[in-house]
Amino acid sequence: MHDLIIQLIEGGGYLGIALLMALENIFPPIPSEVIMGVAGVAVHAGRMDFCPVLIWGTLGTTIGNYMWFWIGRKLGYKRLRPFVERHGRWLTLEWCDVERSSEFFRRHGQWVVFFLRFSPLMRTIISLPAGLACMSTWRFLLFTFAGSAIWNAALIAGASLLAGWFDGFEKTLSWIVIGMLVIGAVWYAYRVITWSPRSTAEEPAE
Repeated sequence: MHDLIIQLIEGGGYLGIALLMALENIFPPIPSEVIMGVAGVAVHAGRMDFCPVLIWGTLGTTIGNYMWFWIGRKLGYKRLRPFVERHGRWLTLEWCDVERSSEFFRRHGQWVVFFLRFSPLMRTIISLPAGLACMSTWRFLLFTFAGSAIWNAALIAGASLLAGWFDGFEKTLSWIVIGMLVIGAVWYAYRVITWSPRSTAEEPAE
């Protein structure tokens, strides 16, 4: 089973990694840390090369984040709020979550798009308020690509080094993938089943 997980991630090649990284930022099937970790193991084993993995993985990350940026920019506050309130259960997202991230974006400025690429928290959701704030598209793409490239490079290199230092790391990583998939599925099901929207704040001024 553990070999199958590794093969599924590697089997799609560089384009498959880009697709997984894009999906991870839209609706995460597998965390990016695991995808890049598996790719790093493949780099160590000589089955993949570092630079193509980094470029394709970072392109996928940028595309996935751009989707949320585009939604925010296209819909704006007035049209986005009814959608979030109507489908919040399945998105596991409330309008107050969007407002909090928007306030964070306004308070700290556009550079948070770059720096949050190194954080497991708000790494993807910050793309939505960036779009709502009509941040420059080229600047958003540049900050996202640069920050994601640094983070992805660290993940690939770290996994490659660990694979060289510890025998059996590849097998351990594959079991981590299985565990993350199970935890993710259980967490999502729990969120949907126990969904109870909190009261939302006043709609922000445009």
